[in-house]
Amino acid sequence: MTDLPTPETDRPLDLVGIGIGPFNLSLAALAHGIPGTPHPLATTFYEQRPAFHWHPGLLIDGASLQVPFLADLVTLADPASPWTFLNHLRSRDRLFPFYFAERFHIQRAEYDAYCRWVSDHLPDLHFSHQVDAVRWNNERHLFEVDFTQLGTHGEAEALGRAHTRHIVLGIGTEPHIPDPLKPLAEAEAVPVIHSADYLHHREKLLDATHITVIGSGQSGAEIYLDLLRARPTGREKLHWLARTQAFAPMEYSKLGLEHFTPDYSRYFHALPESVRDELVPHQWQLHKGIDADTIAAIHDELYRRTLHGRWPDTTLTPGVSVRTAGRIANTRIELHLEHTQQNTRSRLTTDAVVLATGYRERSLDRILTGLDPYMRRDASARPRIDNRFRLVLDPAVTGNVYVQNAERHTHGVGAPDLGLAAWRSATILNDLTGTNPYPLPERTAFTTFGLTPRTPPAPTRSPDLIPLVQGN
Repeated sequence: MTDLPTPETDRPLDLVGIGIGPFNLSLAALAHGIPGTPHPLATTFYEQRPAFHWHPGLLIDGASLQVPFLADLVTLADPASPWTFLNHLRSRDRLFPFYFAERFHIQRAEYDAYCRWVSDHLPDLHFSHQVDAVRWNNERHLFEVDFTQLGTHGEAEALGRAHTRHIVLGIGTEPHIPDPLKPLAEAEAVPVIHSADYLHHREKLLDATHITVIGSGQSGAEIYLDLLRARPTGREKLHWLARTQAFAPMEYSKLGLEHFTPDYSRYFHALPESVRDELVPHQWQLHKGIDADTIAAIHDELYRRTLHGRWPDTTLTPGVSVRTAGRIANTRIELHLEHTQQNTRSRLTTDAVVLATGYRERSLDRILTGLDPYMRRDASARPRIDNRFRLVLDPAVTGNVYVQNAERHTHGVGAPDLGLAAWRSATILNDLTGTNPYPLPERTAFTTFGLTPRTPPAPTRSPDLIPLVQGN
C-alpha cells in the first residue's frame, strides 16, 4: 500500500464533499461552472462506493418517484443548468417521447439513470475513496481530510490527504432493522432482508412458501404489490404487517406539500428544540405514508383475485408490532406479535421476511471525531446546525462544515426530501462564496407558518404592451 502524493505546496481546495448521493451530487453540479465567479471553485467529492447508484435494491419495475421531475438535482435553483433532467433526456434523444408520455412523476429507475449520467460527466468526483478522518489545522486554518483509495474488491490501495477551506457532509442514511429482528437478519439460513436489498433477493424470496412484509410506508407497499403480482391466484400466502394504525395515504394535498418548502424549513428551524422534537413524530404521514396510486393498485389487484368468488390468501394487518422473533428448526421464522389496540398477542410462522422498516441518518461522529472538541451540541447531544446548514463550531474554526440530510432535528421533515436538494445546495454555495450566484426566492409557500407578520413582496408591474397594428 502506497501513499498518494499530497505535497504541502498544493493549493488548498475550496470545498471537499464527503459522500456522493443525490444531495452532494446536486451540490457538485451547481458548483461546476458556478455563475458570477471569476475563478471556478476548487472542489473534490469522495465516495467509498465504486460508482453512483440510488437505492438499487428498490428500483422495482413501474415504481415512481414521489416528487415531480422538476425536483431534479438543479432545476429549482438553476433551470438553465446543463445538468437538468430535461437536458439528460435531450442528450438521450428522449425529449419528445417524454413530452408525449405526459409524466410529471418519473420512474425511480429513470431518476437513477439521470443521476448516473450527471455523475459520469462531472469532474472531481472520486469513487472508491473512503474518508477516514477530518481534523482542523490551526496553523494553516484549513481542514485536513484523510482518505483511503479502495481497490476493485474494497481493499485499501493507497492513502491520501486533502486540505480544504470548507467541507460538506452528504453521507446519507442507512437501513434500520428493529432490535428483535437483528439476530435473524444477520444469519443466512432463512431470508430476513431489509427492503434496501429487495431486488437482490427477489428470486429467493419468491421461492419461499410464505412471505411476510413488515412496514407501512411506500417501500413496504411497493414490495407487497410486486410479490402479490408474482404469486398465483389463491396461493398468495402473503402477510403484510405494520405498526401504524392504518395503511395510510401520504399527505399529498397542495397545501400539505408546503411543508417541503424553504418557508417551512426556516419556520421549523426557529422553533425551540423541545417543540421541534415533539413535532417531528406527529408528521409521519407527510413522508412515511403510501402514494394513493400504489394503494389503489394494491386494492385493484386484490379485487381482481376475487373474480371467481374466493378471497386471496393474504392478510393485511395494521396496528401490529413485533415483540420478539426466533427460528423454528433453522428453516422457518416465528414472529411474536402484539396488537396495540386490542392488547392481544399471537404468533406468526413464515418462511421469509422483508423489513420495510425505513432508514436512519448515519451518525456524523465517526467521521467528525477529530472535530469533536470544537462541536456545539444540543440537549440531546446532537450536532447543532444553523439556518445555513452549517455545524455550529468553536469560533477558532474559521472554515465551515455543511451538512446535507442530517438535519431533520433542526430543519424538519424536508431534510431528506429530493425537492429541497437544489435549494439547499444553492444556499450552501451562496454562503460559501459570500456572493449570490444562485438568487433564491424570498417566499415559497402560500401558507404563513406562525404569527410572525410577513410583508408580501410588491407585485411586479408588467410593461405596457404595444399593439402590433396601430389603430387609426
